[in-house]
Amino acid sequence: MTPEERILELRNELNKHNHNYYVLNSPEISDKEFDMLMKELEALEKEHPEHFDPLSPTQRVGSDLTKGFEHIVHERPMLSLANTYTIGEVDEWFDRVKKGLEGQSFEITGEMKYDGTSISLTYEGGRLVRAVTRGDGTQGDDVTANVKTIRSIPLVLQPGDWPEKFEIRGEILMPWKVFDELNKEREYNEEPLFANPRNAASGTLKTQDPREVSKRRLDAIFYYLLSDNLPYDTHYANMEAARTWGFKVSGEMKILHTVEEVDAYIDYWDTARKELPVATDGLVFKVNSLRQQLNLGYTAKSPRWAVAFKFNPENACTKLRFVSFETGRMGIVTPVANLDPVLLSGTIVKRASLHNADIMKELDIHENDWLYVEKGGEIIPKITGVDTSRRESGSKPIEFVSRCPVCDAPLVNKEGDAAWICPNKYGCRPQITGRIEHFCARRMMNIDGVGEETAELLYDKGLVKTSADLYDLTKDQLSILDRFGDKSAERILNGLEASKQVPFERVVYALSIPNVGETNAKRVAKSVKSMERMMAMSIEELQAIPDVGPIMAQGIYDYLRDPINIENIRRLSEAGLQMQLSEEKMLPEGTALEGKSIVISGTFAHHSREEYKELIEANGGKNVGSISKKTSFVLAGENMGPAKYEKCQKLGIPLVSESEFLKMIGQ
Repeated sequence: MTPEERILELRNELNKHNHNYYVLNSPEISDKEFDMLMKELEALEKEHPEHFDPLSPTQRVGSDLTKGFEHIVHERPMLSLANTYTIGEVDEWFDRVKKGLEGQSFEITGEMKYDGTSISLTYEGGRLVRAVTRGDGTQGDDVTANVKTIRSIPLVLQPGDWPEKFEIRGEILMPWKVFDELNKEREYNEEPLFANPRNAASGTLKTQDPREVSKRRLDAIFYYLLSDNLPYDTHYANMEAARTWGFKVSGEMKILHTVEEVDAYIDYWDTARKELPVATDGLVFKVNSLRQQLNLGYTAKSPRWAVAFKFNPENACTKLRFVSFETGRMGIVTPVANLDPVLLSGTIVKRASLHNADIMKELDIHENDWLYVEKGGEIIPKITGVDTSRRESGSKPIEFVSRCPVCDAPLVNKEGDAAWICPNKYGCRPQITGRIEHFCARRMMNIDGVGEETAELLYDKGLVKTSADLYDLTKDQLSILDRFGDKSAERILNGLEASKQVPFERVVYALSIPNVGETNAKRVAKSVKSMERMMAMSIEELQAIPDVGPIMAQGIYDYLRDPINIENIRRLSEAGLQMQLSEEKMLPEGTALEGKSIVISGTFAHHSREEYKELIEANGGKNVGSISKKTSFVLAGENMGPAKYEKCQKLGIPLVSESEFLKMIGQ
């Protein structure tokens, strides 16, 4: 056998074993045997570079750093589906289909709506040539290098009747098991946790290094085939064919004939979906016949022949163990319900915030109560009610504490404010360590290596009590700490040095000034231009800054007259932090959005949400978090929240697409 023949034989064999393992879940050889075959192929390809193939199984690990993502226009637009939220709404869609087909008999396919990130793959001659994200539906990012690392996606198809060229669409997913492991690892490394598997999958797919994508063990399930030469004239038959070609196709797909069967399918999966290894947020129903799909056609935004059904947020009832009271970095004391563990949306829930004394009182929680816990697409759970029928006789209501649970200082409460606050801001441990952690976080000073645990360790060892103390740390001090070594110490010191280039507006946010969040920190920084100017301003001058009301102005004024804060800022300035706007940001802003209040919703292809916030402000607009009659328009990306969409419809608020918005500001 020639080297070329053996290379082809090994590639075919490894592709077959990849398919058996990752798609069929029925491996025929051991991991060791697979690795030996892979090593043999790697050696042969190295000896014979003339037989290099970018789709060889050896290329799945990813190699060079991707420099960026090219924007690719979809050959066929990727439209969104119309959403329904009740069985009645699905039944109405079924009736519209029946009416639209004028009495013809028809079949419906029911399938899972997987909660991942949409992908479009193009194959030519049985080989993967391109992978593109949904983007804005018209164009998306070319993520072929990253998709090649996902082992359940065939790079070269199994023998079959596949068209010479076709597109297949599906969802890139992160299984619950992988998601939990990833978040445990991020928690250990003191990195922000992913909110849900969808965000984790989407973030991973946009990672610039394919090697990192390969480590994340993403999966993919496919749900629609497009081509000018499809093998069959029904959706179901085409997807079954795609399964034989090597694609992972949902085993839950089913043909339904009547509205009663559709309703039963919804009832079944409302519960059964909780046992699936990947996240789902609903079901999708499609007319099975491609000819009938063509006849039904499309609205401006979605096909008439398909509809999505969204499940209600998952909830459960579980027993309260106790309520703990926890002090945060701003001194606010938050009640937390500690629960008997309960499985919700694939994760175990043990704790849920009760937010404040007013909400606690409204819920009327007693000792050992049974509480209703709800969780939609996000990981953060909430308590929605109490099952009073299971309340123990004689159980007492849980009272909010009157003293700080950490330092025992009497709590204070401003009239009209639901929050109770520990006033001992410079002597209360969680407030001090919380400010240090906040200062070092990614969206503030981005000092790698200083998270919650490290902030507490530095405080406990007497090394850091204020943010300025961080810049006095030495390698010797850090390297002798528990779990630290030279590399950990160098990482922190390098992060501290790099933080001296962080722009002034992020420095303002990092300081933990009361009531000054990220958006307002940018607004204040751009108005005052420098820390020196801000420290000299009166309450009236501060209040003249757009969106700075009396409470925020008073908070800034008081903060900047506290001797401890004044000294801390002086030391930070001496350490080399940016205490004024850069020359670039001193330049006049654009006026294309002047006077407009804009809400951002959904995900975007060209810029991140944070970048869009900056673009809005740079063009004279105002970012607002919620929709009201005063909202000028909503910058609407992919997966816009249904509640926001409905509110826009009700109030007549215009929706502006990403491409329309960029044209508005001249990009």
